[in-house]
Amino acid sequence: MAERNISNKELAALTGMHPTSISKIKTRRRLTRIDEDTLNTLCEALSCQPGDLMVYEKDENL
Repeated sequence: MAERNISNKELAALTGMHPTSISKIKTRRRLTRIDEDTLNTLCEALSCQPGDLMVYEKDENL
């Protein structure tokens, strides 16, 4: 979003998601899950790949 200068409100309009949902996805350090439709919608709106949106970090507590 920063690279494309897109605000939460603008991304919400592009995706049809609520701005609060966008904010939660951005600010949470960990997501327990993200469904395929949401991931597809975000990637399409931002013209990116899933790997551009998230990284894998091993959970040391497991």
